[in-house]
Amino acid sequence: MNQTYGIAGVSAVVLATVLVGALGLRISRTTSDFYVASRSVPPRLNAFAVSGEYLSAASFLGVAGLLLAQGSDMLWYPIGYTAGFLVLLAFVAAPLRRSGAYTLPDFAEARLESRSVRRIASILVVGVGWLYLLPQLRGAGLTLRLLTGAPGWFGGLVVAVVVTAAVAAGGMRSITFVQAFQYWLKLTALLVPAVFLLLAWRSDHTPAPVWDERPVFQRSTQVRIDRPLTLTAQEPVRITAAGTVDGRARHGESLTLDAGTHRIGTGTTLRFPSGARVPLPGDGGTGSAPPGWTKPLSAGREQHGLYATYGLILATFLGTMGLPHVVVRFYTNPDGRAARRTTVAVLGLLGAFYLLIPLYGALGRLYAPDLLLTGDTDAAVLVLPQRLIGGAGGDLLGALIAGGACAAFLSTVSGLTMSVAGVLAQDVLPTLGIRHFRLATLPAIAVPAAANAVVGDLPVADAVGLAFAVSASSFCPLLVLGIWWRGLTPPGAVAGLLLGGGSALTAVTVTIAGGAGSGRLRTLLAWPAVWSVPVGFAAMVLISLATRDRVPASATATMARLHLPEALTGRPGPSTP
Repeated sequence: MNQTYGIAGVSAVVLATVLVGALGLRISRTTSDFYVASRSVPPRLNAFAVSGEYLSAASFLGVAGLLLAQGSDMLWYPIGYTAGFLVLLAFVAAPLRRSGAYTLPDFAEARLESRSVRRIASILVVGVGWLYLLPQLRGAGLTLRLLTGAPGWFGGLVVAVVVTAAVAAGGMRSITFVQAFQYWLKLTALLVPAVFLLLAWRSDHTPAPVWDERPVFQRSTQVRIDRPLTLTAQEPVRITAAGTVDGRARHGESLTLDAGTHRIGTGTTLRFPSGARVPLPGDGGTGSAPPGWTKPLSAGREQHGLYATYGLILATFLGTMGLPHVVVRFYTNPDGRAARRTTVAVLGLLGAFYLLIPLYGALGRLYAPDLLLTGDTDAAVLVLPQRLIGGAGGDLLGALIAGGACAAFLSTVSGLTMSVAGVLAQDVLPTLGIRHFRLATLPAIAVPAAANAVVGDLPVADAVGLAFAVSASSFCPLLVLGIWWRGLTPPGAVAGLLLGGGSALTAVTVTIAGGAGSGRLRTLLAWPAVWSVPVGFAAMVLISLATRDRVPASATATMARLHLPEALTGRPGPSTP
C-alpha cells in the first residue's frame, strides 16, 4: 500500500472525527448531555451510533482474516455478532432503558439494593472493557504498521491519544455524532472497494478457488519473514531466497524447498512462483489453514471443533447484551419503545455490513495467501486493493479502506473508553462530576494500551470473542434474571457473577497470557462460554432459591417499572445519571 495515500486517508478520518466531535461539543451544555446525551437521541440516529461503535476492528479486519485462514466455521462470528442484538431486543432493550440506570453497576444496585453486587459488576465491566479494547488497539497498530512501518504499539498509542481527547472533551453527546458518521464511513469503505475488486476478479478470468486444499499463489509473490519461522511444504516448490533458509545464508539464488519442514530466519525474503502451493507455519495443521475450507468442523479447531463452535455461538449470541459500550447507548433513548426501535434498526444496519465480509475473506484466500505464511491474516482487507488492482486506483481504494479501519478503531475505542471511564468515575474515584470523569479516561485507555505492547499476536476477532465470553457468563445471567425473575437475590447475583463471570475472566486472561498450554485444557480455557454461562445461571438461581428471604423489598415495584410502559408508570426515568 502506498504510504502517502494511506496516511492521507487515516489523517482525513481523524480530522473528520475531530470536526464532527466538535459539532457535538458545541451543543453539549449540561451534565446530562455529557453522560447520556440528555436521553434524547432519536432511534434512527442512535441506531447509526450503536452500529458505528459496535463494528470494531474485529468486524472490519478480524473476521475476514479468520475466514481467509480457517474457512466457513468463522461465519459464526458475523452471525453471532448480529444475532446478539436479536436476543437483546427480545429480553433486555426496553426494560433496561426503563430502569433509568446509566451503567450496568447502576442497574445492578437499583434492582438488588446491594453495594456488593454493584462493586463486583463494576470490576467485571472494567475487565470486559479492557479485554475488548486490546484487539482494537492491536488492529490500529497493524494498520499503521502497514502504512508507515512503525512498530505495532505506535498505532495503539495514536488511537488512545485521539480518543482520550475526544471523550474527555465532549462526552456522550459528542461521540453520538462521531459514531453515527463512522458507521457510514465504514460501510462505504468496504462497499466501494468491493465493487472494484469483483470487477478486477472478473477481468482476471475469475480464477477457480481451490478452497478444500492448500491455497496457491495466483501470481509470483515475494514474502518477507519478520521473525524466525518454521514452514511445512506439502510438495517440493522452487523459490528464490535472500536470507537464511535451513541454517544456510542465501543471496538471491534459486533453490527447491522439498516436502517437509524448513527453518526460515528473520529478515529473509522468499519469492514464490505462480501456481505454487503455500507452505504453512509449523506443521501446517489446522490452526493456520485447514483442509476443507468450505466444510464446517472439517478442521477440528483446536482438535475440538464442535465444542469450540458452541463456545463461539454462546459467547456471541449472549454476550452482546452485557457489552458496556453497547448497553450505555440504550440509556440515551427517550423511552423503552425507542430503545426497541433502535435495536431493530441496528439489526438491519449490521446485516448490510456483514454481507461484505465473506467476500474479502474469499478474495484474500485467492490473492493474499502469503498472509497465511506470515500470520498477518488480519491485514487481508487492507492489502487486497493493491493485489488485485494496483497503481493509483489500488492506492486510492487502499486509502479508503485504511480510513474505514481507522474509523472502526476510533468509534469502538471511544464507546469503550466512555463506558469504562463512567464506571471508574462512579465507583473508584471520588464522585466529583465531569472533572473526575475526564480524569478516569486516562486509566480507562492507558491500561489496555500498555497491555497491547506486551501481549502476543492473538487474532483480533479471537480476542474480541474472549470479551464476549466474559460478558455472556456474567451480565447475561444478571440482566435476564434481574429483568424477568422477581426471585433473584443479592447473594445469588454475587455467586453468579463470581462463579460465571469470574471463572470466564480467569480463563481468558490465562489464554491471552499464553499460559493455557495445548490440547483439551487450552480449548476449555479459550472457549469458556460452554461451561461458564451455565455456571453463572445455575449459581444465581440456586443461591437465590436458598436465600428467598433476601429478595429486595422493592422488587415488585422495580419489576413493574421495568415492564410497564412509561405512560402507565409515570416515570420515564431520570434525565441525569
